Amino acid sequence: MQGEETASAANMSAVLEFDSDTAKHEQVRTRLIEVIATMNTGDQLPSERELAAQFGVSRMTLRQAISSLARAGYVSRLQGAGTFVIDRTISKNTELTGFTEDMAARGFNASSRLLKVERVAAGAFLGHELILSPEEMVFHIERVRMADGIPMCLETIDLPADLTPDLDQQPLEKSLYAILATTYGIELFEADQIITPTVVNQEQARLLQVPIHSPALIVKRIGFDRKRRPIEHAISIYRGDRYDIRLVIKRRE
Repeated sequence: MQGEETASAANMSAVLEFDSDTAKHEQVRTRLIEVIATMNTGDQLPSERELAAQFGVSRMTLRQAISSLARAGYVSRLQGAGTFVIDRTISKNTELTGFTEDMAARGFNASSRLLKVERVAAGAFLGHELILSPEEMVFHIERVRMADGIPMCLETIDLPADLTPDLDQQPLEKSLYAILATTYGIELFEADQIITPTVVNQEQARLLQVPIHSPALIVKRIGFDRKRRPIEHAISIYRGDRYDIRLVIKRRE
């Protein structure tokens, strides 16, 4: 345990350079999240006294940051033993929910980094999937989805342009499902979904901030509205170290 604590302590910066516009405990919290992302479940953080000295903050400020992490489920504080990294695996179930909804339910702050948005012809494949002619237009969106600033999955989404005019002018760093509902009156009701294992290539690893060939889950989905119109063709690549799929199955009577 001592070796683990020393190793984790080595990842901490000596003294933070604070932004005067943001509360100190929030900046310490952000730095601790970055460090925790490099640690394993069960690893122990250095003591509050050591961390406060390393970050150049008071014990009270450090305690505020760790308390926030404990509430969000990053760490567990055991009286008399210390603070430990806990499992942050996110379990997906069969309910049709968006990334933002999933993260909010688990106490994460969801955000996105928009990589690309363009209006292009559907082509043969997407035309077949979305019941469009190859010449009809779709909005093609690529995003990195993050939880508390940590990359969690890569999304590639295509939607019929005639149902979502000017979608490229919308704030796509936010929840796409919310935009569809509030701006276009579109609510996804059900989806056909296929989940397969894979490993990430070099570019995917860079975007997800994981080693190349790390395990991942590919989720391919066609989302429908209540009229069974195909609205969304999506391919999401989820980090295998942060996601699992949980289903309730029953024996046929």
